[in-house]
Amino acid sequence: MARHGKRYREAADEIGFEPHGPQEAVSLAKKHARAKFDEAVEFHVTTSADPRHADQQIREVAELPHGTGKQVRVLVFAEGDAAQEAKDAGADFVADDEIIKRIEGGWADFDTAIATTDQMAKIGRLGRYLGRRGLMPNPRTGTVVQPDGIADAVKSSKQGRSEVRMDKQAVIHTRIGVASFSEAQILENMASVYSTIMRAKPEGVKGALVRSATLTTTMGPGIKLDLTELEEASRSVS
Repeated sequence: MARHGKRYREAADEIGFEPHGPQEAVSLAKKHARAKFDEAVEFHVTTSADPRHADQQIREVAELPHGTGKQVRVLVFAEGDAAQEAKDAGADFVADDEIIKRIEGGWADFDTAIATTDQMAKIGRLGRYLGRRGLMPNPRTGTVVQPDGIADAVKSSKQGRSEVRMDKQAVIHTRIGVASFSEAQILENMASVYSTIMRAKPEGVKGALVRSATLTTTMGPGIKLDLTELEEASRSVS
């Protein structure tokens, strides 16, 4: 088992194991983010859903008012006027035959892929390459749009969105900013993600959806969140 450094242990001792309100948790996370780089701020939510059942899956997209704190590289599958609108809106790549061959060869140097509806039949074969990386365009995540909506989709992705998706342990992991963000910015992003999770509660889940929630930075210890206070904070963006 890896041993943590002195700073980590000091931070863990101050944070303790008791749950903290969202504002206090964010303050503690920023206080102990002392790495030489701008640490990512992550939000982890353990749910009571069972990912093995189709009716208990959660896959949504949360809009982050203040972005993720990193540059988002967007690849677009579109043709004609829609392709030009995507470029004008800031798309980093517009797929052509060469890019498609590169994807089939393992290239995935982008963070989000967006497709117009008329392109989905053409790119279906890329599912085996993009699907395993979570990059295949999907209507549920707002990455399959009508041609006249491509510019808005690109702008939204570039601004910052967070995919809300459970892993095999029914835990949702999201990046909600960086340590250099203000407390208010991190709180608003976290509230947006949490409200999205609560609205997405599957019908197959009985009782409370969320079991626990934790805030952490790249190099810092986890900070347990008070679910009652988190629920109250999320109502402001519901």
